[in-house]
Amino acid sequence: MDEGATRVSRLLLNCDMGESFGSWTMGLDAEVMPFIDCANIACGFHAGDPGIMRKTVALAVAHGVTIGAHPAYPDLVGFGRRSMACSAEEVRDLLHYQIGALEGICRAQGTRVAYVKPHGALYNDMMADPLTLRAVLEAVAAYDRQLPLMLMATADDSEAQALGRECGVTVWFEAFADRAYDPSGRLVSRRLPGAVHHDPARIVEQALRLARGEALTASDGSQVLLKAQTLCVHGDNDSSVAAVRQIRQALDALVVA
Repeated sequence: MDEGATRVSRLLLNCDMGESFGSWTMGLDAEVMPFIDCANIACGFHAGDPGIMRKTVALAVAHGVTIGAHPAYPDLVGFGRRSMACSAEEVRDLLHYQIGALEGICRAQGTRVAYVKPHGALYNDMMADPLTLRAVLEAVAAYDRQLPLMLMATADDSEAQALGRECGVTVWFEAFADRAYDPSGRLVSRRLPGAVHHDPARIVEQALRLARGEALTASDGSQVLLKAQTLCVHGDNDSSVAAVRQIRQALDALVVA
């Protein structure tokens, strides 16, 4: 493993949470929380509100789950999935505003924000544009250099690792058990057939391959190796919660073995 990545003893499960808003409910947070290691909690710009944030933090604390800030572009209507032309200064400001909001709620409950994982279009933009990634890394460094930044694992993470070291920020790389990858180790667009895996057995097998450090079969049939420390899972519905439970059991069995 490259020295720029955090060493972990096992593949950590992370999940986007706290994405309800007011009386509108999104996700089965209470059902999925017992099976994950890290909760990426929305900070109010794409989803969530102060009450939802407080309740989600309390749920994470009750289950001993590590809390991460899940900041986004200010796009509540579009759920943070629409890209915005933000300057580096604006990226810094919107990250500090959101991380600070969640940090305050965490401190009131005796815990703290432990990492940062941008959401939606902001996440995609930082993975596609080195200038945006630098802006995000510099924003995290200015807030607290002890906070790791979660990035998407690809076939070649050397540039992201080098930039993380330059900015003094630890990086965690994440992979997905339910998504297809192209030869470069990037996710196949959801607009293309086969981009999302639905077979539970296939999803669990991909999770195990990632945990064992084995290559995956890319969309063109080639082999692609992803060095990930964390696996993103979803708690959107009963089927996804069941898949998370199966992944948790399989990974725990792998660690014991």
